[in-house]
Amino acid sequence: MRKLRPLLTLAVIATLLWFWQGPAGPSRIDAALADATGETSEATDATAAARPTAAAPAAVDAFERLGLPPEARDTLALIARDGPYPHRQDGGVFSNFEGRLPSRPRGYYREFTVRTPGLSHRGPRRIVTGGRPPVEYWYTDDHYESFRRFEPQP
Repeated sequence: MRKLRPLLTLAVIATLLWFWQGPAGPSRIDAALADATGETSEATDATAAARPTAAAPAAVDAFERLGLPPEARDTLALIARDGPYPHRQDGGVFSNFEGRLPSRPRGYYREFTVRTPGLSHRGPRRIVTGGRPPVEYWYTDDHYESFRRFEPQP
């Protein structure tokens, strides 16, 4: 039994990692983003690689001024289209347990993942909206420790 313990531990850890990342892994995220933008996977990859040079300077300046990463554009596009979202938690109720946002009735705030390049999990970046349809937008890059309010650019 003692000889099997390390193997069983490894099997349990591998299974948990598989369930945590999901059977399709990051490709689910790319597929959801492609559905939202109407592009194929190859086009999404090419667009992502070309984005810094293809974006209009005014748009880049506006996002930088707001303190938002470029990936927030994809999340805002998904919010505007009401999905489909790459993570099952996206669009779910944000409860504001810590009280860092203004107090509102339960269900007022919704959370959405902002992709972090290089991570295979959701990461710490989120956009939290208030109202349905959204009338308030908040961004956090430290997993709800702090928030910055912003107005999305057209």
